[in-house]
Amino acid sequence: MFTENFDTNLKIIKKALRSEKSFDLIERNLILNEHRAVFFFVDGFLKDDIAEKILEFFYKNLKDENFKSAEYFSQSSVPYVEVETSSDIKKICTGILSGISALLVEGFSKVILLDTRTYPQRETGEPDNDKVLRGSHDGFVETLVLNTALIRRRIRDTDLTVKAYQIGTQSQTDIAVMYIDTKVDQKFLKTLEKRLSEINVPSLTMNQQSLIETLYKHRWYNPFPKVKHTERPDTAASSVLKGNIVILVDNSPSALILPTSIFDVLEEADDYYFSPVVGTYLRLSRYFITLLSVFITPLWLLALQNPDSCPQIFRFVLLSEPQNIPIFWQLILMEVGIDGLRLAALNTPNSLTTPLSIIGAIALSEFAVNSGWVSMEAILYMALVTVANYTQPNYELGYSLKFCRILLLTLTYIFNIWGFIAAFIINLLFLALNRTLSGKSYLYPLIPFNGKALLHRLFRIRQ
Repeated sequence: MFTENFDTNLKIIKKALRSEKSFDLIERNLILNEHRAVFFFVDGFLKDDIAEKILEFFYKNLKDENFKSAEYFSQSSVPYVEVETSSDIKKICTGILSGISALLVEGFSKVILLDTRTYPQRETGEPDNDKVLRGSHDGFVETLVLNTALIRRRIRDTDLTVKAYQIGTQSQTDIAVMYIDTKVDQKFLKTLEKRLSEINVPSLTMNQQSLIETLYKHRWYNPFPKVKHTERPDTAASSVLKGNIVILVDNSPSALILPTSIFDVLEEADDYYFSPVVGTYLRLSRYFITLLSVFITPLWLLALQNPDSCPQIFRFVLLSEPQNIPIFWQLILMEVGIDGLRLAALNTPNSLTTPLSIIGAIALSEFAVNSGWVSMEAILYMALVTVANYTQPNYELGYSLKFCRILLLTLTYIFNIWGFIAAFIINLLFLALNRTLSGKSYLYPLIPFNGKALLHRLFRIRQ
């Protein structure tokens, strides 16, 4: 408990903060009008120019009557906007470690906290994963306050609410929950707030993914994404205006949108930056290509296993020459090989990306065919699948569709037509039995059926 004894208060803070153990925890000793003071801050989080002006004001303008109490001092003598006083040692230490400056003054029983922090950051350029042909080209960065400001810039409504939480007993990671109070599902909001308050983990080790796993612990075996990630402030703002909740996590350049259905995941900003006709075409094309990416290789394998049942118009897909390796294993090898190339591209220096692409293309095409590992037809269909996966930017959905495709291939190879039917039903059950974080159907408005809402999902209706 703080008292008016300066030395005692200083010992309490230094013991709790362990400032002597870390070189970047700075203690700036001051003399303010014959009163001892200590300025605590983290080197690298302090706005040097602002702190310099505040200290300059202290040295030139302070008088004895300003030192009545910490509250009076902060109101009469601190030329800054974001100022508060506190005697809670945990709050003080957490604030200092978050970048807030703390001023301990002789004779005060409270510490003055000044939010003079700044964080290292990159420019708010267009994100690589959520590019658009039209519209704004700014994106989220790793700083929480800037990300909330990017959304507030687009929604100037007093009903927009931003609640702050700190998750992790050790990391104390800052997160922000944003929603429109008059549009949000209040029942889901209360459930979410309860779950957030009950999270008891040392830290969010993997940032947003750790938060998702603590919020949604059940049905981990279902591969379909429970939330939508976006790096675009306009997409996040649009979702908030529709009644969804957006969660921002400090140190993460993307937002979590929930609750999320399969139709939400498949939406893109480009759908709304073009006219309704063009937007509808882009959306329906994406739906069709997404389905194509799941079924094209299993249907081809099914046709090869049942050549007599293949319609005459599609007989050109049949192979006329025997294969050294069964088509099923060719497709599985290429599924793994394409993922290997993708991982290699992520870990390859930029100067070597082009040579790697050339080597990968040659290895998976001409050399692979000539050596008898794969057929040209298998390469063609896997190339179509790979390109189709990039028509939607959600990586989680892309891998979910991959698992569905592999299940279709495996059961079709083992059980033929009945295996294809069984895998189709299993995949359908994965979708139908999946639930959003709010507990609603993942396929809404298809299940339960809502014609008007489904029409808005399939077609880009004029705003």
